[in-house]
Order: sequence, then structure tokens, then C-alpha cells
Amino acid sequence: MIDTWPIIGVDESGKGDFFGPLVVAGVLAEREQAPLLAEWGVRDSKTIADRRVIDMAAKIRQAFIVDVVVIGPEKYNELYGRIRNLNRLLGWGHARVIENILAKKLAPAALSDKFGDDRFIIDNLQKEGKKIELIQMVRGEAHPAVAAASVVARAEFLRRMDMLSSEYQVVLPRGASATVDAVGRELVRKNGPGILDKIAKRHFKNYQKIIC
Repeated sequence: MIDTWPIIGVDESGKGDFFGPLVVAGVLAEREQAPLLAEWGVRDSKTIADRRVIDMAAKIRQAFIVDVVVIGPEKYNELYGRIRNLNRLLGWGHARVIENILAKKLAPAALSDKFGDDRFIIDNLQKEGKKIELIQMVRGEAHPAVAAASVVARAEFLRRMDMLSSEYQVVLPRGASATVDAVGRELVRKNGPGILDKIAKRHFKNYQKIIC
């Protein structure tokens, strides 16, 4: 386990979901705070029930330095249209979160789950970010700081999905399954294909299945 403190853990939620935003979260954790995360049962958010994730994220936001970058569907589609690479988009989001936290408090390192070449993040870091050690680790959520970021990111993704579901009066399913396609077709039938620009990630294969 990496033994550098304080450390900024970074993780994202929504990258595998056709509907909803991409959310990147960062949490700065001190060595003495790690036992608190263990006490709360903080771990990879994919293994925690939604209601508990939301409650846990509220505790983390109160006790830790946290930053969240939300890339809503319309902005996501605009950026992806220019970048044409999800890992580059993730790198941009991770770098923004790291810089935002460093503006609040300096740390010697940032750690994220391994999703691509380190340059995807490094190339987007600014003055303070280029001074720190950037670490990418397979199964990064095993580290308490990344696990905390995972929880915060997923809680915000769930909140944003609830907001979109309420706005369009439909329960937007997560993932990219046939159920997602069915809901997408019904939304297009009622609102026209432009609706997907506002609520979905157009580069997913689901998009062509829905509009064809």
C-alpha cells in the first residue's frame, strides 16, 4: 500500500452509463484520517448500496477536503466531440479536481485508479499540480483516499440522475443495457432525438440503436 500522506484520492462515476453526467471527485486524506474511513466502512462504491453511499458521502464532505467536477451530458458531448477519447476526457477531469484541491491545501501526491497513460492527467495539470507525484494504481479503490473519492463521485452521480429523472418524468436506468435502449426510444418518441443531447452520452453504441 502507498504510504504517502496527505494524499489526494481521485475517482469517477458515470463513465459506463449512457444516461447522466461524468462525475470526477477528489478527497484529500491525512494519515490520521484513514482510520475514520475504515470505521465508516468506506470502500469501492460499486460494492455499497445506493442509500449508504449517499449517507457516507455526506460524512466525507463534512470531514475532508473534497472537490467534485461534474461534466453534464451536453458539455460531455461537446468535449468528447473535440477530444474523441474518453481517457483524455477523464484525464482533464482528474487534473481539474487535483488542481482545485491543491488550491485549498497542498499535498505531495495524488492517486487514482489506472485508466490510461499517466500523460492523460499530467498534460492537463497546471502550476501546483506539476509539483506533486501522480500515481495511477490498478484497483486504486483499495486505497482509502481513492475509495472515499469513489463514494463521493457516485453519490453525486446518483443525485444528478435523480434530478434528470425528475425533470423528464422517467426513471433513467444506469448502465448501457437493453433496458437503457428501451427508455431512450420512449424519450425520443415523446421529445425527438435532440433529447439525447441533454441526458445521454452520444458516443455510446446505445445512441445509434435508439435513433435508428
